[in-house]
Amino acid sequence: MTGMTTPVAVIVDAVAYAQAVEDALKASAAYYEGGTSALDDDAYDRLVRGIAAWEAAHPDQVLPESPSGKVAGGAVEGDVPHTVPMLSLDNVFSPEEFTAWTASLARRTGHETERFSVEPKLDGLAIAARYHQGRLARLITRGDGTAGEDVSHAIGTVEGLPGELTEPLTLEVRGEVLMTTAQFEHANEIRTAHGGQPFANPRNAAAGTLRARERAYTVPMTFFGYGLLPVPGTDADTAARLEELAHSELMARAAELGLNTTASTAVPGVTAADAEQVLARVQEIGALRAELPFGIDGIVVKADLAADQRAAGSGSRAPRWAIAYKLPAVEKITRLLAVEWNVGRTGIIAPRAVLEPVEIDGSTITYATLHNPADITRRDLRLGDHVMVHRAGDVIPRIEAPVAHLRTGEEQAIAFPEACPNCGSAIDTSEQRWRCEQGRNCRLVAALSYAAGRDQLDIEGLGHTRVVQLVEAGLVTDLAGLFGLTREQLLGLERMGETSTDNLLAAIGTAKGRPLSRVLCALGVRGTGRSMSRRIARYFATMDAVRAADAETMQQVEGIGTEKAPSIVAELAELAPLIDRLVAAGVNMTEPGATPPAAPGEDGAESADGTDAESGAADGGPLSGMTVVVTGAMTGALEQLSRNQMNELIERAGGRSSSSVSKRTTLVVAGEGAGSKRAKAETLGVRLAAPEEFAELVADYLV
Repeated sequence: MTGMTTPVAVIVDAVAYAQAVEDALKASAAYYEGGTSALDDDAYDRLVRGIAAWEAAHPDQVLPESPSGKVAGGAVEGDVPHTVPMLSLDNVFSPEEFTAWTASLARRTGHETERFSVEPKLDGLAIAARYHQGRLARLITRGDGTAGEDVSHAIGTVEGLPGELTEPLTLEVRGEVLMTTAQFEHANEIRTAHGGQPFANPRNAAAGTLRARERAYTVPMTFFGYGLLPVPGTDADTAARLEELAHSELMARAAELGLNTTASTAVPGVTAADAEQVLARVQEIGALRAELPFGIDGIVVKADLAADQRAAGSGSRAPRWAIAYKLPAVEKITRLLAVEWNVGRTGIIAPRAVLEPVEIDGSTITYATLHNPADITRRDLRLGDHVMVHRAGDVIPRIEAPVAHLRTGEEQAIAFPEACPNCGSAIDTSEQRWRCEQGRNCRLVAALSYAAGRDQLDIEGLGHTRVVQLVEAGLVTDLAGLFGLTREQLLGLERMGETSTDNLLAAIGTAKGRPLSRVLCALGVRGTGRSMSRRIARYFATMDAVRAADAETMQQVEGIGTEKAPSIVAELAELAPLIDRLVAAGVNMTEPGATPPAAPGEDGAESADGTDAESGAADGGPLSGMTVVVTGAMTGALEQLSRNQMNELIERAGGRSSSSVSKRTTLVVAGEGAGSKRAKAETLGVRLAAPEEFAELVADYLV
């Protein structure tokens, strides 16, 4: 298992140390009080570790205001006393540091810990929720650990924190308030609609929203509990039980009371018997991080048993029986240097951010997606802005929002194009995603080259150079034009002899018979790709059925939601003239083996090869119900298959192809050179198969 050790900020003398302490206090106050900071989490961690290292070497020069050993870095205060100190957690960054912590824990308890609890470290704001006779009476922030701020005005706006427990108990619930990805996007939409600056990230949004008292709007947040404890007024029997329950038992009890916990997520809290099992769970949670609907920045490991917690005790800042195993940062602050406007093959004009290079999770990031002009306007992005950039796993880096409090006044507005950057034509701005009015014709060469590619119509001999010739000669003005080319026209082109002409015409003739899924993919409908084109084709079976579908019907295809369906339907209507020309040219418009879905009131139809039209998967095939990922170079019987052909094979055999490994993956076919996907499969315990083994499994479906 590879670890991550956060670099330590180098402090060379007492002057630099004093400045580092001041910087840390300012950053901590901004972070804990308002969710804003000039430093991202990784930079703050490096600074604090640097301060601690300098103090360890110079114990006689430690400043009293130093953040070391203090809750919230000593930068915040509160006015509502906590009945029990609400502490922070110490951090480790590698397996070696974690193992050293377990040894320290064993020394304090007098024995090797036999049960740990392991749960995600949620990236939100810690609060204490006090219930009186089962009713939620008060919300308090952590503050300085001894007292916090009363934020009871937020009662009723936090999902997962019920106004009334399932039992009339008096107790305190501790946990984290955060915003899910969907809640964060909604919060920024509402905030900017009311003239406010967008939040930089979900944690800032939760911190700012929880404290806001007089806003004209409210936005939802989510609570996850991580502790239960008695308070004055708790009956003696309940108090005694709470103090003796293991942490894992407390979480089960919290769920019984109607409180939200991580048990309902893809990364529930679990128990582990030793450090090896803990580190395995750390890897599992880390592997799932990018897919979670909320942010995490590490994993919390605790001695599970109440007796072990009492024996280990607590320091002034953190309990000695718990630790936070920090994961590599997925968010960093950098600067927006420029915006590039690129035109895709369908005519979509897409902005791309050019960033001051920043390292995130081991990769140097210089570009990030900006989605569309409306998104730039909504986020109020400006050239020169400090921006929060997010990247997790294989996810394309994206800009969350500008860090508005770092603006100097020298930032400049982003200029939007007034004409198509590629061809100079007018721009259709009627939708959020702008498009050249020439549509696909703006990037005709790119669109035709894509359509002729191996994973689409697979027209051998029709490469980029030849497409350019055809377009410049005026012989082809759209995809259908390829199928009307004559021998005489091709022989008139430079470097086209009789053999190459006949071969190309034969390849075009073969392309006419490709299955509907390949034709759909070649059309390049926005919001679809190879996998989605196969699902659509196998569900509807014919182009007529595809074109007849409304948005509601289109949503019956797996993976097509309420937003994507209307877009697909609209674009197919827009492509109707081109599809008609393809039909007239003799291009196949059916999917072999698939049957159109039954009309309302009819019995479900099934194809001759066992394909259920609703699921698009061969019923009873060797991969039935399985999600399969292919990675690395294939060998043996699979060596000549492209990745798209492999995916088609998987779906013919009843499975579902996927490009990423997750807990829902059933099988990973790992060929030569398989890297991160194989490693992730091993971490998650997903079954692995060599190409030869997989070929035997699907032998009856190889064509």
